[in-house]
Amino acid sequence: MNQAIRNTWIAIMVLFLAIMGSLTYVQFFAADELNANPLNRRQLYQDFDMARGAILVDGSPIAESVRTDQGQFEYQRVYHDAQLYSHLTGFYSLAAGSTHLESVMDEYLAGRSDEQAFDRLLNLFTGSSTEGASVELTIDGQLQQEVYDILPDDVPITAVVTEVETGNIKAMVSKPSYDTNLLTVPSTGQAQENLQAIEERPGFSPYRNPAIADVYAPGSTFKVLDLVAASESGEYDVDSTVPNPPSLEFPGTDYTINNFDRGICARQPDEAPLRFVVAQSCNTPFAQMAEAVGEDALRDVAERFGFGQPLNIPQRVEPSVFPQELSTTELAQASIGQFDVRTTALQMNMVAMGIANDGVIMKPNLIEQIIAPDLKVIEDPQPEEFSTATTKEVADQVTELMREPLDGGTAAAAQVRGLDIAAKTGTAQTGRTDENGNPTHTVNSWITGFAPADDPQYAVTIMVPNIDYETGHSLTSPNMKKILEAVFNK
Repeated sequence: MNQAIRNTWIAIMVLFLAIMGSLTYVQFFAADELNANPLNRRQLYQDFDMARGAILVDGSPIAESVRTDQGQFEYQRVYHDAQLYSHLTGFYSLAAGSTHLESVMDEYLAGRSDEQAFDRLLNLFTGSSTEGASVELTIDGQLQQEVYDILPDDVPITAVVTEVETGNIKAMVSKPSYDTNLLTVPSTGQAQENLQAIEERPGFSPYRNPAIADVYAPGSTFKVLDLVAASESGEYDVDSTVPNPPSLEFPGTDYTINNFDRGICARQPDEAPLRFVVAQSCNTPFAQMAEAVGEDALRDVAERFGFGQPLNIPQRVEPSVFPQELSTTELAQASIGQFDVRTTALQMNMVAMGIANDGVIMKPNLIEQIIAPDLKVIEDPQPEEFSTATTKEVADQVTELMREPLDGGTAAAAQVRGLDIAAKTGTAQTGRTDENGNPTHTVNSWITGFAPADDPQYAVTIMVPNIDYETGHSLTSPNMKKILEAVFNK
């Protein structure tokens, strides 16, 4: 009899251990795989109907899950000032998935990060519901709103403002925008209809943040990197005089580089001070400087400033491109930000940051801190160096030259009374054609720079793609002036 009881007890214990082991495996070791299974609709519905963590700006939620008594779900994801932040927050949708910060910060927002494992275990035994952590952004809410109001509504345009010494992103605005609340409605059918309507806009996708995902030819803003390479070579400095022919022909080809036909470079047709060349953005001197320093040196500089390098802010940034194995004509084109040179607005902002910060680029960052439901700080990211792109001496020389476009040069319209500014404009021909194959003569218009030039604090970049020259020119320097006035409250 005792043996029978003993055997029964052993069998019960084995079954109990098997059940506990299976439960432990499912809850902790297989959870990620099961949650990611596309057939697991239960997990999808469970995640959608939870107290997901908030995304905060200045301590106030711009995205949060609120209780609702409508429909089958207890919680509804709600976005405040959605048009202002859509390209940052992205959306968390039952029908369309998740994007941007809602996607890359999902483990924290859903309470599934390693740092929240103890809370999940505690909730398992107490029966409490899991709550997500909140993510506080580095964005300055007032500045974000002011930049949004400054930028026009009727053209695609992007502006980025960063803090030079920390890399913190204080404003990142792109237009057109959209209402993320349209994609978080409980009805999957309605959400799909809304998504289709949003995607019908030509060239627009709610799945892309233009500031970090869209790459365009940077035009003459790339000349900042030419100046770094030229200065590092030891052959050029702020007082150099350089050849400035109105056009530059390349033997054995029918290609010619010309100085901009609407500028005043022709006033110094043979030779010109480098200060003048930078102020007026003359093309032919930069093509010749690029040939003198060589492709390898120019690529090395571009890569040190971030071209081709992986970067997450924590959203993934599309790597910028400096092409390989260039012919003489291709190198000349690349030196003025044409040919196959492609870059994001954030990358050109990093170029400005590197010059402003004595040659050191701080890693761009959107996350101020991550806060648990009990207000414990889970993560508190500190400023991190991205690269030492050049020396302080070279950065100082380039800063001096970047002041010139503000003094009667191509960036004169960006001047702010009482503020020392360093900047470089850019106009890149797009090579686009209309439906009949005729050139459209559209350009990418840029400006990137920083202020105060004598004590840099903020870097500002504006990018307007595929626009006619006159419109683009009117939207870069004048709007940099307005943004700097907002930044410094002038």
